Parts: sequence; structure tokens; C-alpha cells
Amino acid sequence: MANLAILQGPYLQQVLDHSFPLWHEGLSREGYGRYYAAQLATAWGRARLQRFGLVEGSEVLASAKLYALDALLDGTPIRVAGIGALFTAPAHRGHGHARALVELLLERARADGAALALLFSIIGADYYARLGFQPIATPDLSLRVIEDKRRGAPMTLVRAGEERDLPDIVALGRARAERYRCSLDRDRDFLQYVIAKKRLLAGLGPIGMRQVQFFVAEEGNSAVAYVVINARDGTWTLEECGDRDPAGARAGAILQVLIARDPSAPRPAIKGWLPSGFRPPQVEIVKETPSPEIMMMRALGAPMPRITPDDFLFWHGDMF
Repeated sequence: MANLAILQGPYLQQVLDHSFPLWHEGLSREGYGRYYAAQLATAWGRARLQRFGLVEGSEVLASAKLYALDALLDGTPIRVAGIGALFTAPAHRGHGHARALVELLLERARADGAALALLFSIIGADYYARLGFQPIATPDLSLRVIEDKRRGAPMTLVRAGEERDLPDIVALGRARAERYRCSLDRDRDFLQYVIAKKRLLAGLGPIGMRQVQFFVAEEGNSAVAYVVINARDGTWTLEECGDRDPAGARAGAILQVLIARDPSAPRPAIKGWLPSGFRPPQVEIVKETPSPEIMMMRALGAPMPRITPDDFLFWHGDMF
């Protein structure tokens, strides 16, 4: 009989061995294991992230990560269960193990007080719709930074982001979240985890394959805007950004400064998500396409309220 278990030791190594060919993201097998271990070593990861499996004897039939997230929905604090990295080894597919694991994890999360479940599907919406999840369409945006004709940098003090900036960035995010019906509560530990995760992936991968750029605009020794960019193969992914200015003009100015560092260099392709209503004036949307990573939610108690993409504040870097 299969049982639900937290995956450690040989069980964890079995899952990492089997999932590595699918999700290695350019890491070696050793680096892939270190990447997960380092996430667990962060303050947020230790308290909020676990990997579970449906196990039978020495075999892991299916596995998934369970994230304990805090959020706000219509002004009320709620707990959200995040489901990530759902995986069934090839030898055990076709027997409903993944579905059984999801239901067990959601039952556990419900008992711990979670009101909603959240996941991202890369296999389309149909499978998870059969499990009661509803899609919230999130578009992928292709962006262009509007530059001065002389390709000069604006007069904005921009520097590398530091640990001391995190409280200011948390405050920026919470102020912006007030405009939305639903948002994650991105406290200091969560923000540190999200940025560290990107840096770990870059640091453990081949030299020069990825670069993580974390910059802030500073006024009076405080961060008043910031951007986090994942750069790879001439493409920038805007993981997240924020600005004390509701219009986002300072965040747009940071992007202009970063673009202007090398006037003769080819301009990067820029992609990312921008929440509804946030459009820095220096940023132009060139193209909008449906994202292959489909955000999906399910109520774990009372019926789920209708949530549209315009209702939800969510960044690309928050995706798990």
C-alpha cells in the first residue's frame, strides 16, 4: 500500500535522479541536487518548502513540492498551498499516482488551514481542470525599453541591490498589492528566497550561462524602485520590479540605465509578466502571447471566488 512521505535520503535522491533529465536547466546532476538543498537552507525554504512523495516499499510512485504561502484575498489574510514539480517516474505512469498525491497534499494543506491551492501547469489546463483547478490566464509579454535618441542614461542613481534594501522592497510591494484583490504576502524571507533561487541557478550552472541582475534606484539612502533580471543568451527575463511611484517611472529609468551601460551593444530581447495597471512609461509592450505556464487555482473550503488576471498581483519570479 502506498503512503505519503516527506522525501529525504534515498527517496529524495531517487526523485532527483529521475527528474534531472527533464528539469536540470543546464545544471550537472550534482549541481541539480545542490540547487534544491540550497533552497531548503534559506530561512523561507526551511519553514515553507517540503518535497512529498507517494511511496511504496523502496519506490517513489509520484512526487511534488508543497509550498506554504501567505496571501491576501479581498483584504483577508489566507494560507495558500502551492503545488510544484509534480512528477511520476516513467515506470509508474498511467496508474493515477500523481492525482492521488495531489489530493493527499491538498487534504493535508486544508487541515493546516489553507484556503486555496495554486500551481502552474506546463501541460495545458485540461489535466488539472479535472482535479478542480481553474485557469487564470497570464500573458507572456515581449518588451522594449524606450531610449533617448542619444542613447544616454537618465539622471537616476542606480546601484546593485543589497540585503539592507529588502525591507524597503517589501514595503513597495505591499503598497502596490493594495490595488489588487489577490496577492502573495511577499515578506522579507520570501523575497530573499526568490532572489537567492535565481542566483543559485546562475551560480551552480556553467560559467556565463546566466546572470542575475538586481538593481535599485536610491533616494535618501532608501530603495525607491528595483528590478530583478535574469539574463541569458541575449534575452532578459524581467523576474520582478517595483516602484514607490504608482506609474513605475523609476523602475523604467533603471531599465534605461542598464540598457545604456554599453551604447554600442546589441539591445537584449526582454520578456516577462507585468501585473495589470503597471506599465512604466519607458517600457513598450511589443507583443503579447498566452503563457505556456498556466496559473491555476482551486478552493480548498468555501467556493472559490472568481479571480481574473486583472485581480492578481503576481511576478514571473514567484512562479514555482
